[in-house]
This record gives sequence, C-alpha cells and structure tokens, in this order.
Amino acid sequence: MRRLVVILALGSALIGAARLDALHPLHVYLACVMQRLTTLPYSLPYPAPPPHDQWRSMPASERLADTRRRLLPKLHEELAQKQLRLGQPAFIRIFKQSRELELWLRDASSVWKRFRTYPIATFSGFLGPKQREGDMQAPEGFYAVTRQLLNPASSYHLAFNIGYPNAYDRHHQRTGSLIMVHGNEVSVGCFAMTDPLIEEIYLVIASALENGQPQVPVHSFPFRMTGERMDQARAENSAWLPFWENLRQGHDLFEKRRQPPQTSVIDGRYHFD
Repeated sequence: MRRLVVILALGSALIGAARLDALHPLHVYLACVMQRLTTLPYSLPYPAPPPHDQWRSMPASERLADTRRRLLPKLHEELAQKQLRLGQPAFIRIFKQSRELELWLRDASSVWKRFRTYPIATFSGFLGPKQREGDMQAPEGFYAVTRQLLNPASSYHLAFNIGYPNAYDRHHQRTGSLIMVHGNEVSVGCFAMTDPLIEEIYLVIASALENGQPQVPVHSFPFRMTGERMDQARAENSAWLPFWENLRQGHDLFEKRRQPPQTSVIDGRYHFD
C-alpha cells in the first residue's frame, strides 16, 4: 500500500508538472499508468474469458461463439431485470474525466433506459479533443458505430471503431484513425475496458446493429457537463470552452428529452435536432 501511495504521489506530481507539454508521450504514459492503478473493480456474472494466449489464437468466429456461449444465458436475464432485451437499439455516452461509459437501450415502449455504467480502465491523453494522428488524445464529440466498424478479430480482445474522424473533425482538419472502444486495458487514443466488460458491451452493440439499427451513437464528453463543472472550465479559462459549450448543447438535449439528438455540422459547429 505504501508503494502504491508513493507511485500515485509521484505520478500526480509529474503529470501536474507536465501541463504545459501535456501531449508528450511520457506524460500520456504516466497518466495511463495512474488510471490503471486507480481502476475500480467491476464484476459481471459471467465465466471468465479464456487466457490471453488462447484467445489470441482463436479466429474471430470462434471468439464470438465462445463469448456468446459464456454470456448469453445470463445476459438475457440481466437485461430482463430492467425490462430490456438483446437486439434493442443502443446508445453509448462516455465521460472522460470520471472514466465512465454508459450503455443505454431503447425498450419496447421507445423509452431509453440505462443498462449499465462501466468504468473505463484507461484512455490516453487529457481533457480536450483529438486533433491529429499520433497526438495520443481520446476524442470528444458525436460519433457512431456501424456494423462495418465491429472488430471481433482485434488484438485488444474485442473492439469497435467509434467513427473518428467525423464530419466536424474533418471540417476542422483533424486527423487520426482506428479510435476504438476495446479490451486489454491499454490505450493510445482509444477507450480501453477490461476484457470481461468489453465482451458484454460488444455483444449488446453487435446485436443492436444486427437487428437493424443502422448505427449506434457514441457521445464522448470531457466530463459530466453540469453547470458547476462548466463554471469551473470558465474559471480556468480553458481554451476548449467554446467547443465544450457546443458539446453541452447535445448533452443537455439528451438529459432533457431522453432521446439521443440527431447531429449535423453547420459552419463548423455541431447542430442538433
């Protein structure tokens, strides 16, 4: 325990000193180490995945068959407890600062219900959007997963691409690729989960897409966009404040309507219907 406290204190000091050069790879690495050390345990009621060496040797079809065999009987029960079922439309919200991923499903009455909130093991970078290939930042904005973006053959257990860069990113000449939600707990610009968590998330997302949902929205925010937290960003005179205020419009529409807003890009800003 004492060693952990020392590591945490050293990491905090180094990261704090790094703010003027926040995208230096060493600082990003230290931030990821800090996240790994402070990841809260989160258990799901399924048999554990196979060992990594065995998993990596399995073709994608075997991986999916194994995951379904282990998870589906209990997953149906877990969903039914909230009057939900596999294959219903899905929606993801990510909050970077608190390292949370929310998974929502639309029930038979067209009401969106939060199924679970999962801890994100690691995301790389700091608060603020991804701007260029190799900056090691996890993006912020409004994205979408399609069937073509599912990757059961991922080197990171299971994965799906969130669709970065989107139209907003391209308008602002932001670059980068292969931004995923995946397993294996390590990240260079992605949102990394533990392997057991990504298995459940992946099955829910894949089932929604296979059942006819054209795309699963993924809304990624720097933090929970409360008035208090936005006031803090103003007090800090964050360079990203105008961008975050634009993101907050979409955030607040979902909070008010409990329907993921339709998103477009007009004159370099997000617009919502």
